[in-house]
Amino acid sequence: MSSDHGGADGTADRNVLGGELAPCGRDPTTGYLRDGHCRDVDGDAGEHTLCAVVTAEFLRYSRDRGNDLITPRPEFEFPGLEPGDRWCLCGGRWLEAAEAGVAPPVVLEATDESVLRAVDPDRLREHEFDPAAFDPGTLD
Repeated sequence: MSSDHGGADGTADRNVLGGELAPCGRDPTTGYLRDGHCRDVDGDAGEHTLCAVVTAEFLRYSRDRGNDLITPRPEFEFPGLEPGDRWCLCGGRWLEAAEAGVAPPVVLEATDESVLRAVDPDRLREHEFDPAAFDPGTLD
C-alpha cells in the first residue's frame, strides 16, 4: 500500500458503507490532498470528507453563504465547479444545505466514514446519488 492511501496504521480508508473508500472525482481533481479522494486528513480543519455531485442550486446557495465554489481560483489550484461535478465537501456545510433543502446528492462509496460522526446514515441514504434521476440544473 502506498503512503498516500489509507490511515496512519496502514489500513485502507473506509466509506460510510463500511467498504474501501472509492475515489470521488478527478475532473476536476478533488480532495484536501487533491488526490481525488474525500479522506479524513490531519490538518484539514474543514473535514472535506463528503463526496457530493454538486447542483446549480447548491452552488448558488454556497456562494450566497460566502463559499464561492463557482469562480476559479488558480492560486489555490481551484478550477471552479460546474453543476454535475463531483467534489469533496465539508460535512457541516452539507448538513447546513440539507437543512435549507438544497443538499447535493452524496456518493456514499466515496464518502469517508468519519462523516458518520456528524451526519446520520439514514439522512445520507436519503440523499444518495442516483445517476438516472440526477438533474444538475444550470447556473444561467
